[in-house]
Amino acid sequence: MQRLSKFGVLIHDWLLETMRNIQTVADKAAIGLSMACAIHCLAVPLLVVLLPALASLHLLDEAFHLWMLIAVVPTSAVALTLGCRKHGRYTVLIPGVLGIVTMCAAVLIGHDLLGEQGEKWLTLLGAAMVAAGHLWNHRLCSRSSCECPSQ
Repeated sequence: MQRLSKFGVLIHDWLLETMRNIQTVADKAAIGLSMACAIHCLAVPLLVVLLPALASLHLLDEAFHLWMLIAVVPTSAVALTLGCRKHGRYTVLIPGVLGIVTMCAAVLIGHDLLGEQGEKWLTLLGAAMVAAGHLWNHRLCSRSSCECPSQ
């Protein structure tokens, strides 16, 4: 019976460490994806003008924005949820969720309502909010002294 409880403790510790690693990697990935989105909005038009061969890559296509959302939304959901479980500060969800909603609005209705420039600014605002939420989450998790996500 004693061996079983030691095994249970080992499994518990391994799961906690795995969750901690997943949350850290997901936060950093979401920050990187948000920054990639911002760089895309700012740099691709300039690069297409300077290097016309890039125009054939369809980086300005709306499908690119949709694929970025498909990457950002689940990555953000995992990182922010695991982080909130660890540090217990659910207010960190506010900038992340607002940023995702803003980016979704930019993709779905931004061009039609605001034009190309408005869509870019809305996307940049959303990406900045998502990145800020993940940076805040990452810092809170780094400072958190609790060993168990349920504490």
